[in-house]
Amino acid sequence: MLERTGAEMGRRYRQVHRVWVEQGTQGVQDWLQRALADRIAPTSTPLEVRPADVLSADIRVRRSWPPLLFDGKGPLVVNWVMAPPVAGSGGHTTIFRLIEYLEQTGNVCRVYLYDVYGGDAAYYSHRVRRDFPRFNGEIHDAAGGMADAHAVVATAWPTAYSVFNDRCRGMRFYLVQDFEPWFHPPGARNVLAEHTYRMGFHAITAGRFLAEKLRAEYGMTADSFDFGCDSAYHIVNRDGVRDGVVFYAKPDVPRRAFELGVMALQLFAERHPHIAIHFYGARVGTLPFPFKDHGLLRPSELNGIYNRCFAGLSLSMTNVSLVPHEMLSAGCIPVVNDAEHNRIVLNNSFVRYALPTPHALADALSDVVSTDNFVALATSASSSVSSASWEEAGRIVATALRRSVTAYAEDQPQDQAMARSPSVGVRTEGGHRINL
Repeated sequence: MLERTGAEMGRRYRQVHRVWVEQGTQGVQDWLQRALADRIAPTSTPLEVRPADVLSADIRVRRSWPPLLFDGKGPLVVNWVMAPPVAGSGGHTTIFRLIEYLEQTGNVCRVYLYDVYGGDAAYYSHRVRRDFPRFNGEIHDAAGGMADAHAVVATAWPTAYSVFNDRCRGMRFYLVQDFEPWFHPPGARNVLAEHTYRMGFHAITAGRFLAEKLRAEYGMTADSFDFGCDSAYHIVNRDGVRDGVVFYAKPDVPRRAFELGVMALQLFAERHPHIAIHFYGARVGTLPFPFKDHGLLRPSELNGIYNRCFAGLSLSMTNVSLVPHEMLSAGCIPVVNDAEHNRIVLNNSFVRYALPTPHALADALSDVVSTDNFVALATSASSSVSSASWEEAGRIVATALRRSVTAYAEDQPQDQAMARSPSVGVRTEGGHRINL
């Protein structure tokens, strides 16, 4: 036994020493933390969807939901079903921008929170009000059932099961901002996410790529909207003084290819030691080259970083994020992995596409920082997205909802009790009040 113990200690010593040589003290610290986490971590992680909701949703049976009568002219009542928002969530930011437009144009929006970790609407409502103060509607717990509405909108694959099962009236929609089966390796989550595209909802997608994919592969009806540009992002100084590059770093989000970006920036740093490298999105610890770790930033802070940088590295192995549009608006040239989904959605000649290899990405960054007359390039890049607005995106979504709900109400049989639009103070199933 002593011999085996000695052999094991020797093996561990050599392992730690090798990690230290290759990765330094931070590598040893990370290795120790992973080893400890492996010992104390649960054997499995809970699904993002309640098993009971999956069991209640037999997607083999084509469902229809009784409509709430709509004449195409009055206010829409829209239920939005979503996971509780987290800081820095681009997906939630987009949802609430669309909600803001709907509310500003006289429609009624309610939020129903879907959470498998025990939090209820009272627990999360303060976060919603804090992070999205322009939202004026009601906040409820999806587990308690939903009030009738003209439109009931799923916003991510776990929420689709709740939208499918709920007994409330209203046409079903699916706000699709990414192809979520790609978030997961082959397995239960991958399959359960894909099944939600077979539930008979009408899709409204972020960009044309997703709409085309859902129509072609799942037979869904779909509308799409283009990303807008937040006015918080713009060129501050027109003199063109820039000294860095910036990386949208999300080490805990595999589709953002953090490790690939780090390797590309390591090559870039060796070639351009005088160029500052900025990271934002999440704290990342120690890396084998100098960089400034900003963590999570507010839009105003982020715009200041963009304005100091020639180029921004934004990688997405699935549907493109909001980041390249923000960079363009600030005159910072985005370097993006070359992929069909990125080219279709961005559709901008100032984006620099590169093969998703460290060397190709580093070359693209080098080309941008070596550009002659960068002021002219930055100005033109910013102008290329100046007409893109979230108001236009909201208008497209509102038009799609209104058109689809009107047609749905005309096509579906209705009983006499609901053969009219809701009026002020009418209580509907679920006990909630519609405020019109």
